[in-house]
Amino acid sequence: MCEDERLSIKDVLVPDVGGGEVDVIEILVAVGDTVAEGDGLVTVESDKASMDIPAPFAGTVAEILVKTGDKIGEGQAIAKIEATANASANKSTEQTESVVENQVAQPVATAESEDVLVPDTGGSEVEVIEILVAEGDAVVEGDGLVTVESDKASMDIPAPFTGTVTDLLVKTGDKISEGQRVAKIATTGTTASSASPAKAQPTVEKQTAPLALVSPMVEAASVNSSTFKDSVYAGPAVRRIAREFGVDLTQIQGTGEKNRITKGDVQKFVQQRLQQDGSSFVMPQVPAVDFAKFGEVDIQPLSKINKLTGTHLHRNWITVPHVTQFEEADITDMEAFRQANKKIAEKQGVKLTPIVFVMKAVVAALKQYPRFNASLDASGENLVMKKYYNLGVAVDTPNGLVVPVIRDVDQKGLLDLAKELGAISKKAREKGLSPTDMQGSCFAISSLGGIGGTAFTPIVNAPDVAILGLSKSSMKPVWQNDEFVPRLMLPLSLSYDHRVIDGADGARFITFLSSALSNAWQMVL
Repeated sequence: MCEDERLSIKDVLVPDVGGGEVDVIEILVAVGDTVAEGDGLVTVESDKASMDIPAPFAGTVAEILVKTGDKIGEGQAIAKIEATANASANKSTEQTESVVENQVAQPVATAESEDVLVPDTGGSEVEVIEILVAEGDAVVEGDGLVTVESDKASMDIPAPFTGTVTDLLVKTGDKISEGQRVAKIATTGTTASSASPAKAQPTVEKQTAPLALVSPMVEAASVNSSTFKDSVYAGPAVRRIAREFGVDLTQIQGTGEKNRITKGDVQKFVQQRLQQDGSSFVMPQVPAVDFAKFGEVDIQPLSKINKLTGTHLHRNWITVPHVTQFEEADITDMEAFRQANKKIAEKQGVKLTPIVFVMKAVVAALKQYPRFNASLDASGENLVMKKYYNLGVAVDTPNGLVVPVIRDVDQKGLLDLAKELGAISKKAREKGLSPTDMQGSCFAISSLGGIGGTAFTPIVNAPDVAILGLSKSSMKPVWQNDEFVPRLMLPLSLSYDHRVIDGADGARFITFLSSALSNAWQMVL
């Protein structure tokens, strides 16, 4: 190996993560893996968001210094990467030359105002929910300037450098996106004067690779706009709890530093209000049990998807008044038609499954009963009637349940739907879904037919107002024309939000759906 090709091992340090510790929730690489600059090494999670810590340079992973579940903070080493000595030397030389060049002349301080831009927010607009500074405030690099929120997470936009805030270019309630200006900060620049060169001082290489926001599946709950008044001093995690409980933060006196509202303040406020309203109900705490004293156990942490899905479903279960309606559909003719066309589909590289027939029947039912194709708005006082037909289809993956969305189902044929469903299901199982792949549904379908069971009560995937559950079809004797005949029957379980849909409409919808599935030619046409 020649001199320029020798390898040097460098530590990868945790960059600025907002001033506190974060949890390591996933290791993205293994020892021996080759990584490029910017490739994710580990995924961490704070109260505000999940993010990847990227490789600050290319090389080979020599050692991983953390494990899932660890708590880490800024400056801590998480891995060692082998990089070429040649590249390292060149970088070091460039830094040294830069220092010498900057110190050739005696610096004279001058005020320069620079824009602060919105970083990558996952490709969508976010809402400004809190202004954390005022014009004239001095800030250091990493201080939060504004707090923004999408339908996936809350996060602070930090100051990228130290200086004084000269202009705030956004206000609470504004919608902003990547690259938009949020503020101006006056920094201290330098201008050259005639002075003798100064000796170059060693510089410390700083990791500046950006953190990539990873979007949780949990959607934001509705909240009164007064919760986000500028007078409220609370972080994103506390605001999230307040929204889940419907609490107006302006009514709470914070007990944290500088009167900041804490999670405990919100919990105490909710408990007091429940007791004031004459209710003795308080959500009981899950008891801590030492299961090991009863026998051998194996602790297996929940996956990230399990945890996020659990939170989402729990919120839906306690906030949406559910009703579940049951019915059966005679799919004998539909299945005969599907079997007759399976080979035609296979020649086009498509697997023609029963669920695409169900999707077309659901769209027909949604058109007949449009309240099922709607959502309550954030105030809970208006119904948003949708003119498009996007269906969420639950997919069982090794890491947990996800619900990707098939868009414009009304405009696609059976083979097109089968092809798209197969592709997005594969993408889900390979952990390749993006946040946009799981947004914008009108109605959801959860099929357990491939596993078994006769019926179940699916949980509404809010903000949808209804979900259809499919169980395993079976041959049953059905009374027709004065005799029993064998027919293939598909069990249907329809759960819906009783605030929007009453029982009579629920019965009409599922009866219409059953009839549509019994007439395969209707769906083809």
